[in-house]
Amino acid sequence: MNDIRIDKYLWAVRLFKTRSIATDACRSGRVKMNGTPVKASHEISVGEIYELNIDQTHRTVQVKEMLGNRVGAKLVENYLTDLTPPEEYERIQMVRQYGFEKRDRGSGRPTKRDRREIEEFKYK
Repeated sequence: MNDIRIDKYLWAVRLFKTRSIATDACRSGRVKMNGTPVKASHEISVGEIYELNIDQTHRTVQVKEMLGNRVGAKLVENYLTDLTPPEEYERIQMVRQYGFEKRDRGSGRPTKRDRREIEEFKYK
């Protein structure tokens, strides 16, 4: 089992709900290794560290063991080491609690500039 694709691995360890979503994340540059985006066909190896932007979370994970098929949630820790700093999870919890995307009633739709600022805040 030496040739596991990154999109299949990310789906198998339950970081993405479907493999096609994992493939799209790779295509759009949200999966990186050493700061450079990886293609969905990139073959993983044990010990590699990947940076992922999933929704509003910037996660860092390390491959512990190769995996070909999807496993149960309790078994994920055998194949993946989560190196994401705790501050990132605290930030996400705060965002969920306070809901930063609420707009005042009557303020209308966000302008193009507002939308870009919101996206930059959420994904960078």
